[in-house]
Amino acid sequence: MGKGDIRTKRGKIFRGTYGNRRPKGKKRRKQAAEAAKTGKGEAT
Repeated sequence: MGKGDIRTKRGKIFRGTYGNRRPKGKKRRKQAAEAAKTGKGEAT
């Protein structure tokens, strides 16, 4: 367990990935869902 283990939070941070152990966050997901709903992208 550690940096090489993608099943741990530390491993997710090391690899730069997200998942059940390291969610992106409720606030960020909510903003993305609202942007998709209104048809406006983040880059506009």
